[in-house]
Amino acid sequence: MDKFFKLTEKGTDVRTEVLAGLTTFFAMSYILFVNPAMLAQTGMPKQGVFLATIIGAVAGTLMMAFFANLPYAQAPGMGLNAFFTFTVVFALGYTWQEALAMVFICGIISLIITLTKVRKMIIESIPGSLRAAISAGIGVFLAYVGIKNAGLLKFSIDPGNYTVAGKGADKAAAAITANSAATPGLVDFNNPAVLVALVGLAITIFFIVKNIKGGVILSILVTTVVAILVGLVDLSAIDFGQNNIGTAVSELGQIFGVAVGPKGLGALLADSARWPQTCMAILAFSLTDIFDTIGTLIGTGEKVGIVATSGENHESEGLDKALYSDLIGTSIGAIAGTSNVTTYVESAAGIGAGGRTGLTALVVAICFAVSSFFSPLLAIVPNAATAPILIIVGIMMLASLKNIHWDDMAEAIPAFFTSIFMGFAYSITHGTAAGFITYTLVKIFKGQAKDVHSMIWILDLLFILNFVNLALN
Repeated sequence: MDKFFKLTEKGTDVRTEVLAGLTTFFAMSYILFVNPAMLAQTGMPKQGVFLATIIGAVAGTLMMAFFANLPYAQAPGMGLNAFFTFTVVFALGYTWQEALAMVFICGIISLIITLTKVRKMIIESIPGSLRAAISAGIGVFLAYVGIKNAGLLKFSIDPGNYTVAGKGADKAAAAITANSAATPGLVDFNNPAVLVALVGLAITIFFIVKNIKGGVILSILVTTVVAILVGLVDLSAIDFGQNNIGTAVSELGQIFGVAVGPKGLGALLADSARWPQTCMAILAFSLTDIFDTIGTLIGTGEKVGIVATSGENHESEGLDKALYSDLIGTSIGAIAGTSNVTTYVESAAGIGAGGRTGLTALVVAICFAVSSFFSPLLAIVPNAATAPILIIVGIMMLASLKNIHWDDMAEAIPAFFTSIFMGFAYSITHGTAAGFITYTLVKIFKGQAKDVHSMIWILDLLFILNFVNLALN
């Protein structure tokens, strides 16, 4: 095992890698419940999506483990599943079968741009200041996710300044979209879940500051015990019949392979009048998938030397294999019956716990596979126990801000839009897009347009087209 995963060479050991894998899994295990709930609103069978989620996660993560030997985990991406449900199906009117076909096409696109080295060209074209900003932006994004998951924020929405995305009976569980009239604020500290999250944050800070080995997973376990003791987690409510493997397998048969069947690809390509709209939807899927993965790899990997760079063009030594893992996860996930699989930013939690090799990813994959039988047990670990980890890891990643020359506004402006927008827009892709576009504008205004890499110009155009498409739909 040491020889295969190069543990000694990477300065790690089996114990550290296992703890890191468990940390990553618990930090992202929410997707097992959120993804089926999200996609089920389109009419997809919930238990089938649950198992499809596991299949996509295991496929992509095993590729990371054995092919790339990197400590990253994959699963259907948040944001991508929301786009699948609320934009492609509800707003644009495609069936869920056609939406799955789009996801499969994204996998094919990923294969093409990876084989042709386009993805590597994209990474190599990113200026150093933007690479640092992306890393810091991932930190802002992670910390914000942690703060939200901890329940520390509330949002006030002015009457009439919101829309509800949902259909029929699903309205009660649909998403509410508000405009800038939504104002964030600090919650009143009278909620048990919030109080436990604060205790968990204090516990996590203690373990991190004291530099206790395995402190990250220990903080999750201790906080979970606290949550059980105060009644936040009701052990008697665990229902082993809710997500049983028999029902999941039965419902999986209703969605497995549909993406490439007559109701999927067949129906999607049958109506030529919809092709322009279909292409724009696929573009949005692909851009988000590509830059979620690139942003996560750059943001979390370079800081600790996992995704190493060499040469003056910063060519990554491990990115090729990582990018192949991403496309395999998306392709298999689409066939199984779920939205785009992407590299999870929560992998940073495991990296923060010391994970450096594919053994970390292998542990995550095993946990996902086992969860198909014991998924109700995952409810024992509340958000209050994992949210503090995301906050602390986010803080660690903000160190990249020191590599940006903030006294140079030509560098500071694109860096700001990249890093801060990533959290405020709740999207790695939108933050990256804002950074790229403002970087190009700055160069134009300074009379240095010729210094902008051709790949950046192409990406700027694609990002703008995507924003126009979102505005029109």
